[in-house]
Amino acid sequence: MGCPGFALQSDDVIKAMVEKEMEHLPRDDYLKRLRSGDLELSARREAIEWIWKASAYFNFGPVSLCLSINYLDRFLSMYDLPRGKTWTVQLLAVACLSIAAKMEETKVPSSVNLQVGEPKFVFEAKTIQRMELLVLSTLKWGMQVLTPCSFIDYFLNKLRNDHQYPLSTSITRSLQIILNTTRGINLLEFRPSEIAAAVAISVSGQMQRCAIDKAISSFIFVQKVKKKKGEEDTKMVVPVNT
Repeated sequence: MGCPGFALQSDDVIKAMVEKEMEHLPRDDYLKRLRSGDLELSARREAIEWIWKASAYFNFGPVSLCLSINYLDRFLSMYDLPRGKTWTVQLLAVACLSIAAKMEETKVPSSVNLQVGEPKFVFEAKTIQRMELLVLSTLKWGMQVLTPCSFIDYFLNKLRNDHQYPLSTSITRSLQIILNTTRGINLLEFRPSEIAAAVAISVSGQMQRCAIDKAISSFIFVQKVKKKKGEEDTKMVVPVNT
């Protein structure tokens, strides 16, 4: 997956982004419903695994993958698909990746050709189009979403010093960790900016306690990235990087 060229954001821009990021997250009870079994966790897992395979096949960038999973989770948190019919979640995955690719990629395969990776079900173009429209209407056309990818360069620059990896290398490592977090559900309780801050701290290496405290305190203006939650988030992200 390609690594896009991220432009360094100013503090004021990041503040505005943090205020906006909450507009496009799954409903508050989504994680609880996944953990309780009210929503089918296995179906979500299979859908995300297929999104990964298709994204790799077409060499889609990390933002496309993050967007498609954001759409998937938001839709599942708002719309009750029939239980036991796994084909509906597969159709949803195809529709979400198709929309994300149209939002982010320069070369987009047709929705029918998008169905690679030996999926259990294959759908006609009209069927996929109907699901795309259902996703768009359910999400109220809110498809320009902020993901951890939107914040990572800012936080890496906040932590950077002469002894760290070159920024391009750090971004590549960070994006891989961010993508890996999408496979699970534990980080669904965190905001994109919080995940990005934790990943940046993890990628920056074995920092001293005082350095981490200083780094997290420098993120306080990002409202929810407080020291306590930042530490918790970092602990959850670090194992992904090992």
